Amino acid sequence: MPGNSQRKGAVRRKGKGNTAGSGGRVRRGLEGKGPTPKAEDRPYHAAHRAKKTPAQRRPTPGATPKTGRPGSGPEWVAGRNAVLEAMEAEIPVRTAYVAEGAERDDRLRDVLKRVATSGTALLEVTRSELDRLTGGAVHQGVALQLPAFDYAHPDDLLNAALASDREPLIVALDSITDPRNLGAIVRSAAAFGAHGVLIPERRAAGMTAAAWKTSAGAAARIPIARATNLNRSLRTYADAGLSLIGLDGGADRSISDVAETSGPLVLVVGSEGSGLSRLVREACDWVAAIPISASVESLNAGVAAGIALYEISRQRVGELD
Repeated sequence: MPGNSQRKGAVRRKGKGNTAGSGGRVRRGLEGKGPTPKAEDRPYHAAHRAKKTPAQRRPTPGATPKTGRPGSGPEWVAGRNAVLEAMEAEIPVRTAYVAEGAERDDRLRDVLKRVATSGTALLEVTRSELDRLTGGAVHQGVALQLPAFDYAHPDDLLNAALASDREPLIVALDSITDPRNLGAIVRSAAAFGAHGVLIPERRAAGMTAAAWKTSAGAAARIPIARATNLNRSLRTYADAGLSLIGLDGGADRSISDVAETSGPLVLVVGSEGSGLSRLVREACDWVAAIPISASVESLNAGVAAGIALYEISRQRVGELD
């Protein structure tokens, strides 16, 4: 019956002292804890982390930074043909990865031989781990992780050109989005004695594996700077005494008609599709084109830049000797 502590299995719990009342414990447990703090005031909430300033969000020295999708940081070259071509082009490599149990064909053996000869670090990982690292690329059991490219500052590019014993010559690119065009222009710039190449930070190709390969090693011999604001950097160059010649297929003047190519110069190359942007065009002292047949709509930006650089070097007789 209820309350019968003598029934089988019943346990009498002995308290300490008088247990007639709760002493207010129940009442205090029902009391509220005040208004809920705002999301940005709760340290564990994403809004609190987003409210921090960039300096406050900077990781602690020595801590491992958080990354997004695997393979989205330093560039990866995946696949046996691509990896072998990258090694043959002597593209800088941070680490080589090979999947456990990968079939050893001639291409993989060549890759491993080149890795050993160059002293590149080699890591053997599981195939699933290599899938994760390369972001799901078709790697065929081998991949290369490239280091982040070491871009120069636009001011350093200008200072080096002004300090040179040759007339300053810098190639600036406006919205060149194809990395192969970028690599070809870097190669031409190095071949015709330019002091460096300036590229915008946004909406433009960077020094990827494709750009490295197309440059045929020239990217290691000529500084490449990246500007957060291309137009501002160009105006800084103009204030330092450099003439700005824009290369645009829609211009009325030919590059060979610009006599000022013999002085301190910035050759600005526009994109193949839209040419020079409005602000960049306005910053240029002259806009010139390369005359071509009417049957061809335009030239590849890399080809156009090479022709223009040749014409500039031709007018600067003896500078490349």
